[in-house]
Amino acid sequence: MNNNLNQNGGMQKRLILMTVLVFVFFIAYEFLVLKPQQEQRKEQARIAQEQNANAAPEVAMSSTSQDLASVNSANVAPMQVNKVLSTIRTSKNIIEIDNLGRVAQVTLLEEKYKSEDGSNLKLYDNNQLRPLETRFANSSINSEAFKVDFVASSSNLDASSQTQELILTQTLSGTTFTKKLTFYPDGHYDLEASASNGEQFFITNGYRPNVKVDMYAVHGLMAQHRVDDSLEVIDDGDLSSNKTFQGMNFVSNFDRYYASVVYNFDKALEITLMPDAKENPNAFIHANGNISFSGWMGPKNFNDLKALNPKLTDVIDYGWFTFIAKPMFTLLQFIQSYVGNWGWTIVILTILIKLVLYPLSYKGMVGMQKLKDLAPKMKEIQAKYKDDKQRQSMAMMELYKKHGANPMGGCLPLLLQIPVFFAIYRVLINAIELKGAEWILWIHDLAEMDPWFVLPILMGATMFIQQKITPTAMQDELQKKIFQMLPIIFTFFFIWFPAGLTLYWFVNNLFTIAQQYTINRIFEKKRVAKANS
Repeated sequence: MNNNLNQNGGMQKRLILMTVLVFVFFIAYEFLVLKPQQEQRKEQARIAQEQNANAAPEVAMSSTSQDLASVNSANVAPMQVNKVLSTIRTSKNIIEIDNLGRVAQVTLLEEKYKSEDGSNLKLYDNNQLRPLETRFANSSINSEAFKVDFVASSSNLDASSQTQELILTQTLSGTTFTKKLTFYPDGHYDLEASASNGEQFFITNGYRPNVKVDMYAVHGLMAQHRVDDSLEVIDDGDLSSNKTFQGMNFVSNFDRYYASVVYNFDKALEITLMPDAKENPNAFIHANGNISFSGWMGPKNFNDLKALNPKLTDVIDYGWFTFIAKPMFTLLQFIQSYVGNWGWTIVILTILIKLVLYPLSYKGMVGMQKLKDLAPKMKEIQAKYKDDKQRQSMAMMELYKKHGANPMGGCLPLLLQIPVFFAIYRVLINAIELKGAEWILWIHDLAEMDPWFVLPILMGATMFIQQKITPTAMQDELQKKIFQMLPIIFTFFFIWFPAGLTLYWFVNNLFTIAQQYTINRIFEKKRVAKANS
C-alpha cells in the first residue's frame, strides 16, 4: 500500500500528460492517417470501378438457401450511364433515372450546397454502383436485364409542389419487371417493385455519395436493426466477406455530410452486405417477387431526416459518445432557433457547457493550485527520503492530509470532461447545418477552415496564456517541454479544422482562462492573509 501511495504524485502527472496526449493523438491520427487513407481509397475505388465498368454482372444462388443470394462483387454491373430516361425535379433536388431504371444522378438545389466552382453539388461519381440498381437471382434473367432498357411513363416530372408518380417497366424473356416510384416535394421517394412469376431479385441503395473526402470524414455503411435499434456500422475497407442481416429498419451508405438511405419502418428488410474490389461495403435488399420501401439521397440534415422518420436521425453517426452528442445537438438547434446565427449559437453553447462543468473544473483547478503550493515541500521530502521510498510515501501522504490536498484531485475532473469534449467535437464535425453558415466578418462558412487563420491563431494564443497561468507541480523537464509545445502543435492542426470547431475551442479557452485567473486571485488573497496573520 505504501508503495502505491508513493506513486500518487507521479501518477497524477502521468494522467495529466496522458489526457493531453490523447487529444494530440486524436487530432494527429485523423489528420496524418485518416486523410491520406481516405484519399488513397477514393483513387483506388475510382480505378477499380473503371477497370470493372464493362464486366458482366453475375448473381449466383446460394446452395443452402434459395432466399439468400451471393452477388459476385468482382464482376459488378456496368457503371456508366448510357442515357437519362426520366428527370424529376423536387424542391430539394433533381433526380435523374437512367435507361436501366437506376438513379443516374442527384443534384442538390439548395443554395448552400455548392461545389468549389459554384455549381450545384452532384452526389455521385460517373463510375459507381447506382441507387435502385437491380440484380436477379436467375443468372440468365440477370444478364438480360442489363441489356434491355426500361420504358418510362414520363420523361420529365415536376414534384416541386406536389407528389408525382413514375412507372418504369422492363420486359424480359422470363419476367416483366416494374418499378413504381412516387416522388415527394421534400426530395424523398417511395418505391414499389415487382417481378412477374415471383422472380427473386435484389435492389441496392447504391455506393455512398462521394462528395466530401477530408480528414474529418468517416465513409461507409450503416444499418439499423428494428428490434433493438442496434446499429451496424462498417467503414470503407473493413468488409472482407458477405454479411446478411434480417429485420433491418434502414440501410445507409454515407460520407461526412451526405447519404443514400433506404428504409421501411413497417416491414423489416433483409439485407446482404457485399464488399467491392477494395472491400468497401455495398448493400443489396432481398425481394421475393416484390418489395416496397422509401428512400432518401441527400444531406444528413437532422430536421429533414426527423421529418421523414425520427429514427432516421440515427443516420448521423457521432461515434462512441452518441449518447452525449445527440442531446447536445438538440440543445444546439434549440439555441439556434432563437439566436438565428450558428456562430453565436456555438459561443452560447460553449458558455453553457462551461457553466455545467464548472464544479468539476473548479475542483480540478483548486486541486492543481494546492499541489503547486505544496511543490517545494514535496521536493524537500523527495530529497530527504530519496533512499527510503516507504518513508517518502508516508511523509507525502501526511503532507497531503495536513493541507487537504489530493494528488489525483487535479486530474480526475479533467478526465471526466473528456467525453463531453469529444462529443462536441463530433457534433460540430458532422453538423451539415453549419455548411454555408456565416458568423461574423471574414467567417462565411463555419463548416470550412478559417480563410485568414485568425481563429486558429487566437486559439493557440489563448492556449498559451491558459498554460502560463495554470499551476502545475510538474518537475520533469521533458514533460514541461512537451506542454510548452502544445499550443504550437494545436495551432498547426486547427488551421485546417472547420471554423465552427475552432470557435468552440477558442471560446472554451477564454472562459477557462477567466476561471483560472479568478481561482488564482482567490488563492493569492488567502496566501497574503495568511502571511499577514
